Amino acid sequence: MSQLSAALGGLSGVPELEVEALRPVNLLQERNLLPHRPLDAPEPNLSADLKKANCSPDTFRCTLTNIPQTQALLNKARLPLGLLLHPFRDLAQLPVITSNTIVRCRSCRTYINPFVSFLDQRRWKCNLCYRVNDVPDEFMYNPVTRSYGEPHKRPEVQNSTVEFIASSDYMLRPPQPAVYLFVLDVSHNAVEGGYLNVFCHTLLENLDKMPGDTRTRVGFITFNSTIHFYNLHESLSQPQMLVVSDIDDIFIPTHDSLLVNLKESRALVRVLLTSLHSMFSQTRETHSALGPALQAAYKLMSSTGGRVSVFQTQLPTLGAGLLQSREDPNQRSSTKGVQHLGPATDFYKKLALDCSGQQIGVDLFLLSSQYSDLASIACMSKYSAGSIFYYPSLHHVHNPAQLDKFQKDLERYLTRKIGFEAVMRIRCTKGLSIHTFHGNFFVRSTDLLSLANINPDSGFAVQMSIEESLADTSLACFQSALLYTSSKGKRRIRVHTLCLPVVSQLSDVYAGADVQAITCLLANMAIDRSISSSLSDARDALVNAVVDSLSAYKNTVSNIQQSGLIAPAALCLFPLYVLALLKQKALRTGTSTKLDERVFAMCEFKSQPLQQIMRMVHPDLYRLDTMSDQGALHLNDCIVPQPHLLHLTAEKLTREGAFLMDCGNSFLRTQIPELETPLSERLRALLAWLQDSRTFSSTLHVVKDDATAKTSFFQHLVEDRSESAFSYYEFLLHIQQQMSK
Repeated sequence: MSQLSAALGGLSGVPELEVEALRPVNLLQERNLLPHRPLDAPEPNLSADLKKANCSPDTFRCTLTNIPQTQALLNKARLPLGLLLHPFRDLAQLPVITSNTIVRCRSCRTYINPFVSFLDQRRWKCNLCYRVNDVPDEFMYNPVTRSYGEPHKRPEVQNSTVEFIASSDYMLRPPQPAVYLFVLDVSHNAVEGGYLNVFCHTLLENLDKMPGDTRTRVGFITFNSTIHFYNLHESLSQPQMLVVSDIDDIFIPTHDSLLVNLKESRALVRVLLTSLHSMFSQTRETHSALGPALQAAYKLMSSTGGRVSVFQTQLPTLGAGLLQSREDPNQRSSTKGVQHLGPATDFYKKLALDCSGQQIGVDLFLLSSQYSDLASIACMSKYSAGSIFYYPSLHHVHNPAQLDKFQKDLERYLTRKIGFEAVMRIRCTKGLSIHTFHGNFFVRSTDLLSLANINPDSGFAVQMSIEESLADTSLACFQSALLYTSSKGKRRIRVHTLCLPVVSQLSDVYAGADVQAITCLLANMAIDRSISSSLSDARDALVNAVVDSLSAYKNTVSNIQQSGLIAPAALCLFPLYVLALLKQKALRTGTSTKLDERVFAMCEFKSQPLQQIMRMVHPDLYRLDTMSDQGALHLNDCIVPQPHLLHLTAEKLTREGAFLMDCGNSFLRTQIPELETPLSERLRALLAWLQDSRTFSSTLHVVKDDATAKTSFFQHLVEDRSESAFSYYEFLLHIQQQMSK
């Protein structure tokens, strides 16, 4: 450590955490690098007051928790600079501010936040553009303490995450009601698989739990080779089906009773959902006019905006947007390159942009074991700020586990919070600039994201550069503002502000590296590159990211003459995470991968929050049969064991042991007896705790009973060699070889 300290020119005043983050690690010798517990975000080197006020890393994270002073310094480090954002996540506590005056900087429009400075009681200085602003009279009163004359104690200056109730200044039109339109594939394929039955039951059970108020409206369209609308006017005794068979010239048969007030027409909606499955149970229709059904949805929703939920079970075969199969099954294991990762037509993107313009978000549930060209049809969700769900082998007889996952996902989907007609802007300290966005949205202007719908499970990422030196400031700040209409028709603004120190030394840049945020940003960049260039280019770029950053560290910071492959402790998991990325469905080569499954994995990388991406890339593996109460959490009279994380290698598995792999959206468990024992109690407590720590449902698969789960379990052992990919040790040797070129 003293040798390191000398190499860094003496570390006076640098916290111990930063010294540890810079500790040189010989990756070829130190093999047990995983921490005992899942990795926490690194803590920025800030004063106690600023740390306390800072935004939660679950909401806002930067790839570098020490911001380089100049682009030249960033270039030297060879690490990417960017933000990962989970702006609408479910929060246990959220300060909501109702005020006639929302205080913002007159120059750059930043919202007042904990990192501004008060020059006196009447003036505050913006922390992004440094403009001095007046404090309005109303701001002198603190509604929490009911005292006057302490503007710095108001909730919006005490909390880095706040929500403002917006005034009419923030509305282009009166806030829209919650409007939900369900567009359902009712071809033979759809009915035979069993999804329609589960959909109807789940919606019936959750009709009253969908977010909304007395104005909430719903509607239904079903389709096969024709399009069917449903008149649900409250005066009718039965729902009335209206069929439009001219799919080349879609029109809306009646305008006033296809989207109905849920409260007024609830009885008819229930009748429709109870009878829908039997109406089509004998169908022999095999065609799918998805494009015309979407055109109908657009026409029906244009006047209000809202959410369209599309359920599709096959390749669209009729009308606008029809597609041909592009997959060659013989190419699934190719190491040469993968074709057709981009769309075959711009029909779905154009329609999505039209929808976005009318505040319509389109969510896609693809439930198909056959190739359905997800690369093309996913565009309708990507560009309208929608979500994409995929169940590649759902069948009520042959794959009940996937049907169960669909049911749980659908329940969460129907009842989770939703924001309508939203826009999001990210601002940063003068000198920093954002140049690329990742996620599902439409970029309306250089820095304004149009989000027809926003949900609590969506993540975003942005890449940044340093355009002007930050030498005059010791802090850099980032602020996201999400303006949306709540399901109750209120216009709200959710604001998150993150503050990080600015540094001038390369060693500090490495010390503040957030290896998980770097991995997630690089994953987003690799997905873009594989579509715009090629999969092999994207894979090479990921390997080069490791080679370049470790070479730069070795040549500039470590100064320690040592053979082997040296990384700073902050980046010691970087090669492992990149190897795991290269073996993930989205980016792997040489392992048989269906095209739709690959494309779906790519969609997930581009739209999921960091914690979910990291569990997909590098799942958490625990041994269950040796769990003890040592280090356990005691929560509500329940003991939750905290088993240590295991490296993802078969070396850690034993025939008699029981193991649990947490892959984010699923748990894979090796067989253990279901008897009532202390072990089964502990396992239930651990699973419940892991499930509670996330917003979505994770399905439990027992590896012994489920061939797909077994394959998945072993493919996730990323440190082991496979027929087409390096083991972790071989990958380290490969990195070392590339560095010495």
